[in-house]
Amino acid sequence: MLHTMEISTSKRDELRDITREVISYVKKSGVQNGIIVVYCPHTTAGIAINENADPDVKHDVLMRLDEVYPWEHPKYRHAEGNTASHLKSITAGPSQSIIIHEGALLLGRWQGIYFCEFDGPRRRQCYLKIIEG
Repeated sequence: MLHTMEISTSKRDELRDITREVISYVKKSGVQNGIIVVYCPHTTAGIAINENADPDVKHDVLMRLDEVYPWEHPKYRHAEGNTASHLKSITAGPSQSIIIHEGALLLGRWQGIYFCEFDGPRRRQCYLKIIEG
């Protein structure tokens, strides 16, 4: 089972909580046990799992990524001018795998799944693949 999720982002850097959408897809699938892979096919975006209880965490993560990977740097050579977004994407990674147990995602109490936009705003896709087992 493969599902394409359409995502519209509104900022250059944005952590968009997609947990509810992923949970909804798992419930609709009827799969009770297995793994869901959440995959981002973009080189300037990624997928992360982190705290989703306190919105300040998203702010702090994006702030720190900007400090580590500034948008402009005198030694950047990439002609498109978005080297920072590529570096942030590498840091976040392109996918996450989450265990499905008894029809539910095995996420920690405070965890959420994020689509990480680093070169927006854009229309993006993310793929959800369930592997039963």
